[in-house]
Formats: sequence, structure tokens, C-alpha cells
Amino acid sequence: MRSLRARDADAREHMDGPGADPVMLEKTYERFRLVNAVVSGERAVYRRWVRPRLSPVWGTRLLDIGSGSADLPRRLLRWADDDGLRLEITAIDPDARAMRWASAQPPTPGLTLRRAVSGELVDAGEHFDLVLSNHVLHHLDGHELGALLRDSELLLGPGGLAVHGDIERTRLGYAGFWLGTLPFAGNLLAGSYIRPDGLTSIRRSHTAAELARVLPEGWAVRRAFPSRLELVWGADA
Repeated sequence: MRSLRARDADAREHMDGPGADPVMLEKTYERFRLVNAVVSGERAVYRRWVRPRLSPVWGTRLLDIGSGSADLPRRLLRWADDDGLRLEITAIDPDARAMRWASAQPPTPGLTLRRAVSGELVDAGEHFDLVLSNHVLHHLDGHELGALLRDSELLLGPGGLAVHGDIERTRLGYAGFWLGTLPFAGNLLAGSYIRPDGLTSIRRSHTAAELARVLPEGWAVRRAFPSRLELVWGADA
């Protein structure tokens, strides 16, 4: 717990390594939808940031950066459809393994999967109404974080909104994840990287104060539940 006083930028998640076990990776991608439903505040993200910008008449374009298994965009599309609202999502990730797994799942209407980074979409002149990411920030170094925020601004059309959500590094959050996943370590999460990598992610993550010191003008950091941070740019920042 003492290590949580400072961000452990040198810690590495197993699933990010080139030698990650493919069977464990697939199990991890499969279980993301269950874990993220608890720790990512996805429903709150939809209610606060996404749904108010949707319409039953015109379509809204959303970009999900670092989508991984693409469980977040699939949920957003389902909720929008349930509400009778129009939404189109492009989900990108540079990891070929994640994109292969996501592409092998049953197709979701309105979802486009692409192996890409945000800078490639900027170079292509693409624009979106919303730019989101979930649990991406703690993977980035300072240069990569700055590039992500810059790309987000460039990818947004007039009146657009960017929201990048991530874990906040707190002792309560670390203890909560450790205890909350312990009963499932031998069954539901067995054979996956969810538990060890989740704890590493918290050690690599930022505090609100750390991010506030480095944010460019126009960006704001907000706290969200549970033990989450949101970097926001746009009219609602």
C-alpha cells in the first residue's frame, strides 16, 4: 500500500506484453464485460455524457479510443437503442489481438471496429460528436497523454465533447478491488489476467491532483464513482 503514494509508471500489465498467453487473453477479454460493469461506471457515463447528446432523428458519431474487447461501445449502443436514440460508434485499438477477438464476436448494429490509433484518424480528417475512452490513461506516458488529448480536440466537430475515464489511484480503491475480486479468483476470474492486471492498473493510475497539474487549457478533471476520474473537454467541461 505504501507504493500507492506515488504512481508506479514502471509496473507492467501482463496482458500488454508480447508474450501474453493467448488463452488467458481470450478469457480476460471475455470477462471484461462483467468487471467493467462494476468498476467502470458505464451506465453513469451513458446517462451523464452520452444520452443528452443523442436524438431519435439525427445520428450521433462517437469514437471509443483504446476499445479493447469493445464491451463499452456494445453497451452504449444497446442502451441507446432501448431509448429509441440514434448512435454510431467507431471503436479503435492498436492491439491486433484485441481487435481480432472483438471482431470475432456477434456483430452489433452501429459498431465499426478498426485497428488504429487516434492520430491516424486525425490525419484522415475524421470528426466525431463524442470522443470517449475507458481505462486508457494509466497506460500512457506523459507524451502519449498529451497526444491523446490533442487528438481528441482535433477529432471533435463544433460543440463536441471528449470524456476520458480512468481509475483513480487510492488506497480505498486498491483495497476494494483486491477484496472484491478475491472470492472470484478461483472461479470466475481464474485463468485470466483480470485480478493481477487490475491491481497493477491502480498502481499505474493517477490522482486528480496529478492530472490537474498537467492538463492543457480547456480540460477539466472530475471525480466519479467508484474511485474514478474523468478528463473532460468541451461545452460541459
